[in-house]
Amino acid sequence: MRKVFIASAKRTAVSPINGAFRNLEISDLAAPVFSALTDNLGLAGDQIDQVIMGNALYGGGNPARVAALAADFPESLPAMTIDTQCCSGLDAILLGASMIRSGVADVVIAGGVESYSRAPRRFQRAKTPNGVDQEYERPPFTPWPDRDPDMLEAAAALAKTGSMSRVQQEEFAIESHRKALINKENNAAEIVSVAGVQSDSASRNLSHKLCSRLPVIAGDNEFGLTSATVALKADAAAAVLLVSETALLKLDKTPAKPVELVAGLSLGSDPEQPALAPIFGVRQLLKDRAIEVPQIKVLEVMEAFAVQAMECLSQTGLDLAAFNVGGGALARGHPIGASGAINAVRLFHQLQSCSAGSYGLATIAAAGGLSSTLLLQR
Repeated sequence: MRKVFIASAKRTAVSPINGAFRNLEISDLAAPVFSALTDNLGLAGDQIDQVIMGNALYGGGNPARVAALAADFPESLPAMTIDTQCCSGLDAILLGASMIRSGVADVVIAGGVESYSRAPRRFQRAKTPNGVDQEYERPPFTPWPDRDPDMLEAAAALAKTGSMSRVQQEEFAIESHRKALINKENNAAEIVSVAGVQSDSASRNLSHKLCSRLPVIAGDNEFGLTSATVALKADAAAAVLLVSETALLKLDKTPAKPVELVAGLSLGSDPEQPALAPIFGVRQLLKDRAIEVPQIKVLEVMEAFAVQAMECLSQTGLDLAAFNVGGGALARGHPIGASGAINAVRLFHQLQSCSAGSYGLATIAAAGGLSSTLLLQR
């Protein structure tokens, strides 16, 4: 099996729904990221073998192909879009890595893109000629309605059964925002300016006083979720440049230190407890690779819900000091199909300042009880 490296990693800023990116199509978000990746390495479009992007809300078509053409890549370059909901961006990277390992490709751009602002409205056709088409917010994630919970309600139930109080969740969110604000200037190397936006805009000085005034949106007053403890819907794109060892040696320039993509794992678990899925993925991947928790120097764990990340840390024993050092999705927002790729981009850049041999891990959950986990090594 051939080795796989990330030679470059870029993303847009994350903008809340109906914010600065509200009028941009997803190709407008992804194309500048593609161009930045190739320009960063002096790579021509005809040197790329495949483009793979994750997306959850587009409603069909192949937006990866549209974005590749918008980036002026050759018409001969194939591109594919995958949908595993929140795992999509990270799964695209794992798929690209598998293509390189198997020898099918040497250079792959992979990541995710999402626009809540421009997501199409979706309708289920009526079953009878005189019936009315029904608009829906989300498709089913299991074939069993009684085992396909609303994500908010599932997270609220998890908070209650795990005794994660509203106050504890709020403290977790406050810390995420605090870290994001402190490290905001350190994100410049990873962010591509789009529409003049060069930094994440949702981070703020969140306080206990403000959190206490927010209404509960799911669950009860003691353990319930609020807008502070649930990641905002958002727009963004992120991607990495995956290369084989042979391709890496041929690059004209490598401004960043290449990072090896050591392993990845996509795993399914109980669809009624989707927030717990990363716990099993992390445990399995570390076991498969014989990696001990103290060896993980940098962590990027998705914060779709405060309680989700809290449970992942608690049940895996991952080091809080290494966790989301620049803040997480609670402080940025959650552009579903792009979120896993954003975590991978952030992991790559954080490993740049780590010593050789250091490991970094990213993990994310998705509706239906899915998780994707990525292991990198500097």
